[in-house]
Amino acid sequence: MGDIPDDHGAHAHLGNLIAEFVRGDGTPHGISHGIPLPGRGQTLARWQLFATIAARRGAVAIKLFEAHADALAILSEVAGATPARDTSWAIWAAEPPDARLHVRPTRTPDLPHLAQQAGLTGTDTFTPARLTGRKAWCSGAGEVSHALVTCWLDQAEPGAQRLAIVDMAGPGIHVTREGWHAVGMAATHSGDVLFDDCPALLLTAPDAYLRRPGFWHGGAGIAACWHGAALPLAHAVRATLKKRDDPHAAAHLAAIDGDLCASAALLRETARWIDDHPTADGFVPAMRARTVIEAAVLRVIQHAGNTLGAGPLCRNPALAALYADLPVLLRQSHAERDLAALGQRLAQDDSDVGAL
Repeated sequence: MGDIPDDHGAHAHLGNLIAEFVRGDGTPHGISHGIPLPGRGQTLARWQLFATIAARRGAVAIKLFEAHADALAILSEVAGATPARDTSWAIWAAEPPDARLHVRPTRTPDLPHLAQQAGLTGTDTFTPARLTGRKAWCSGAGEVSHALVTCWLDQAEPGAQRLAIVDMAGPGIHVTREGWHAVGMAATHSGDVLFDDCPALLLTAPDAYLRRPGFWHGGAGIAACWHGAALPLAHAVRATLKKRDDPHAAAHLAAIDGDLCASAALLRETARWIDDHPTADGFVPAMRARTVIEAAVLRVIQHAGNTLGAGPLCRNPALAALYADLPVLLRQSHAERDLAALGQRLAQDDSDVGAL
């Protein structure tokens, strides 16, 4: 459908995305068939891949693919692991108070097949365990072969959050649609997953998910997904302007161009910072990128809607889907709470704000 993404067809399925963009001929120029890891000199290439998938296949597709890529990066950073190439992954780390997983280390066999599929080569990096409880916001639960989940040894102990690996085809897992009533991003099927004495591999490092430097590398990468998902709106406005001479459409296109060019420049700068400082605290550059690009994409949505009118948003299925999905995807941001957290951190820094 030209420059408009197809995210409600077969291409939105994670397996197809991996085949097309990682193993197939759709891989953008300059990117190897593996997914570049952040903080290792190829962060920009990683984000270019995200933006390409978001632009070509839409918000649902990039939500699933980015979670797969993030899980691979986490396994590499935390356990030095490279999962088997025929696996697909998700990371489920939401922690609402009414949906927590409890983990219990066991003396059962070491689940060698699961360890092999996850790429875990040293037995000192994991412990056999069992998971019980509910996990919410489980995007792609019906599609992935494996998942990383946050879990708790004891809710009363601070610092007890852990990461565990599960085989989604294993016993004790029930995928539901409970808690998922979305219209936008509906196809991610981000319902609850129930675990009942489910076999798992418990990664041994406590608080590994939140305390690793890569946490903010991944947080900034989300902004590249938002940016890419907004690109088809610019294409649609430009196509409209080519069909008819409209000064108002031209003004909207100029505003969109300015926002997206500034967004792209900040992503390039942030990727370079991450590669130059891979072990540093990336909160400020990551949060700066997220808040700036969220605001830019919201303006693009507004400009494009004002230009296109109701017709394309109702009669063009891909644009209609994008207008339903993209605002929900953007809510990975916490809006003013994120701005407040960033401002509080900046207030502690003596460097010149915004210096050129």
